[in-house]
Amino acid sequence: MTPDPDSRLRAAEGGLHDRVLLEGPHSRLQELLLLARAARDFLRGFRGLHFVGPCVTIFGSARFGESHPYYPIARDLGRRVSLMGFTVMTGGGPGLMEAANRGAKDADGLSVGCNIELPHEQEPNPYMDRWITCRYFFVRKVLLFKYSYAFIGLPGGLGTLDELAEALTLIQNGKIQEFPVVLIGTAYWQPFMTLLRDMVSQGAVAPSDLDLLKVTDDLDEAMRHLQTYAVDAFGLKRVQRPAWWLGERAVKRTQKAPART
Repeated sequence: MTPDPDSRLRAAEGGLHDRVLLEGPHSRLQELLLLARAARDFLRGFRGLHFVGPCVTIFGSARFGESHPYYPIARDLGRRVSLMGFTVMTGGGPGLMEAANRGAKDADGLSVGCNIELPHEQEPNPYMDRWITCRYFFVRKVLLFKYSYAFIGLPGGLGTLDELAEALTLIQNGKIQEFPVVLIGTAYWQPFMTLLRDMVSQGAVAPSDLDLLKVTDDLDEAMRHLQTYAVDAFGLKRVQRPAWWLGERAVKRTQKAPART
């Protein structure tokens, strides 16, 4: 049996492009169209983010709103990262992602995001100078890693764990350079660190792999870690100028979003 083409169309229109992509073989024409859509996502992402400068990508829960204790922490984190000269990049959604982008705007820094189409229509948060909305999770993940010199994990769920594990795996296998990875929230991340240490004891993870992580509650300590292992180790790349004849535009800072009432 093959899925009904109409059901595939409805799924794609409902933000389930990944489901259509991963549901098995399609006709040759449809496979070609899937490749073209993914390529278009990549092209839009590359063009849109080419001039954002060196980024720090901040992961965190979309479910922790303004009333959550970690929201002001994420906002302060975004502000501090921006003051170091980095562009703050997030997944572009609500919750702690919004808080980090908001903190960057507090510091008049650049704030960008890679949003994702979902069935419940995750809207981009209002604290970004530029954002890309991706059809496919794998495209979004590439964009989140491509422009970053460091990765910071705030408390989050499965999506945050997925992105964190991806960062560690890419560094462990030499697919990207040894950029710093910082986890904020020692109590929250304690079970995860316990799991990693158990993997070390079982021989599944090398002890040196734990050196890739810095776990702290102290934002000053986190910034010192970024200074040593990102700024001092790699420096900040000079931002390339847009080429007008390619229709490229520099990222312009938007005005601060109005305070919420």
